Amino acid sequence: MHTIEATPSLTRVDAWAANSPHCRAHYQIVAEAEPDVLCRVLNYYALQFLTPAQVTVSREKELLNIEIVLDGLSWHRAQVIGEKIRNLISVCSLDVWAIDATGPGVQVAVAG
Repeated sequence: MHTIEATPSLTRVDAWAANSPHCRAHYQIVAEAEPDVLCRVLNYYALQFLTPAQVTVSREKELLNIEIVLDGLSWHRAQVIGEKIRNLISVCSLDVWAIDATGPGVQVAVAG
């Protein structure tokens, strides 16, 4: 019988900002309430081997309010992921900021 050994979790190296300090990013997303939109948003993190520390979703009529908190990535990487999410057709708006910053001062915004 084979034994199962725990393997360390894989992380994807940020080649563009390898020496940048890591931050805790907070994403605030408003998207159309479609059945697959949450999966499509979370897939961008999964493709980077990232697991959010917190995901909060609420529905108000035809919109989803999604908040995602993620540790351990450079600010550049947080912005790139934000830009990819914002390009989803169902996303109405997206703000991303470093949690240690005061509020959404550094943002990626989408005109909706």
